Amino acid sequence: DGTEKGKFLALDLGGTNFRVLLVKIRSGRRSVRMYNKIFAIPLEIMQGTGEELFDHIVQCIADFLDYMGLKGAQLPLGFTFSFPCRQTSIDKATLIEWTKGFKATDCEGEDMVDMLREAIKRRNEFDLDIVAVVNDTVGTMMTCGHEDPNCEIGLIAGTGSNMCYMEEMRNIELLEGDEGKMCINTEWGGFGDNGCLDDIRTQYDKEVDEGSLNPGKQRYEKMTSGMYLGEI
Repeated sequence: DGTEKGKFLALDLGGTNFRVLLVKIRSGRRSVRMYNKIFAIPLEIMQGTGEELFDHIVQCIADFLDYMGLKGAQLPLGFTFSFPCRQTSIDKATLIEWTKGFKATDCEGEDMVDMLREAIKRRNEFDLDIVAVVNDTVGTMMTCGHEDPNCEIGLIAGTGSNMCYMEEMRNIELLEGDEGKMCINTEWGGFGDNGCLDDIRTQYDKEVDEGSLNPGKQRYEKMTSGMYLGEI
């Protein structure tokens, strides 16, 4: 609601690069300061095992903590994980399927926060309080919403493509209650997977889809996002 204060760590995993951030929030104008470091994710890690992927992530966290002089610090951590998930609570997100070139094994159907916690335990160097996992669209909207409460849409146009928005509770059939609003992650990258975009897909769109790691899925994303536009 804009009254939050303190120091927080943030992880951003959603494309070919991975970011670790330190976020300092104070009251007043220009109240947010961010320090970040970008780490590459090698192809062999993206398409290796889940354990290798999360061990690499934790190695990046350790490097960042050393870089910022925060080794041994215990800070709350927010995890931005930008792949289709089934989220059952603020800190639980079960991966439905990989997108954007990722294919790490033993991850689909697993809780990504648990896998991160287990990797931190394996390293046994530091302890972090993982308080929330969000999609990057949600994180974008909330960051802007901290400055302007009228912000109700988050849009990502990067390696992938997705959007979230604030919906009236009375329009959400899956949940009881009509009061207030809820953030909806549309996962619009999967728009067209049922064939509704077939009339406008070109031969090049079809070739990109057929040559991808997940043919038949995320078709709209393959027509619009940075990972695939170069191929088209």
